[in-house]
Amino acid sequence: QVQLVESGGGSVQAGGSLRLSCAAFGYTYSSYCMGWFRQAPGKKREGVVSRLGDGIISYADSVKGRFTISLDIAESTLFLQMNSLKPEDTAIYYCAATFRITESSLVETDFDYWGQGTQVTVSS
Repeated sequence: QVQLVESGGGSVQAGGSLRLSCAAFGYTYSSYCMGWFRQAPGKKREGVVSRLGDGIISYADSVKGRFTISLDIAESTLFLQMNSLKPEDTAIYYCAATFRITESSLVETDFDYWGQGTQVTVSS
């Protein structure tokens, strides 16, 4: 049974930073594609960044240069470092995983396992 547990959300002013964590249980990272998605109020959930087990990473254009995904294999934890945050980054952020794909994806329907989400609020 795959379980994903996010933490690290919070409130920050524009220009600030936050780091999200996703602890994973029940599988090995190397066999999965992991990713971060977000859903702002009134909007559809969108892909932020994904990472294949071999290290290939895809970022959404809106976060390139500001967000960084990383993986601590020993701790079985995925991180999302978010810098230069903007009010439009405000959303619930979800960690996700899938073993069905062999290319990095930001498509929600490609992912089978989801965390409960963590709120990120950026004030202007």
